[in-house]
Amino acid sequence: MKDGVLRAMDGLYAAAMWISGIGIALMSLIIPWGVFARYVLGTGSQWPEPVAILLMSVFTFFGAAVAYRAGSHIAVEMLTNAMPPALQRVFARCVDALMLFASLFLVRYGGQLVLETMGQTISAIPWMPVGITYLPLPLGGLVLLAFVIEKLMFGPQHARAVVCSDQHLDEPSRTAEA
Repeated sequence: MKDGVLRAMDGLYAAAMWISGIGIALMSLIIPWGVFARYVLGTGSQWPEPVAILLMSVFTFFGAAVAYRAGSHIAVEMLTNAMPPALQRVFARCVDALMLFASLFLVRYGGQLVLETMGQTISAIPWMPVGITYLPLPLGGLVLLAFVIEKLMFGPQHARAVVCSDQHLDEPSRTAEA
């Protein structure tokens, strides 16, 4: 069962990585188009800025979940590394508890924000409800929540093949070797 869950989480990780990557790639195309349209063509489009902001939210929240599972999120370890190993484990559990709280907060209040703003529209894109622009918060929060629960149940997964770029997917993960 554990292997099946971890494989499913690998799939979720890969999907979140792709979503985040596509978001930043599209944003990198849309922003120059907006600048080109405004300064070269002289016809400033209204849609590039709100779409770029939406894509920034997508890659931020999905990318944060990916970074958490990969163990590459921002962490200040100077204080914890100076502590005895027992206290280091306590601090690591405190971080996990805070991440659990943060992901639940994103899901709960991000979802509420989405629902409450669905009746509003963006002036530059009148067919798009404002709630759609907030959708990355609860969705990214759900992915993060899944990765936090996975870490609490199975330990860190940052050495799995799907996370490590120097390992092929058909190779056993480093966590299985340890």
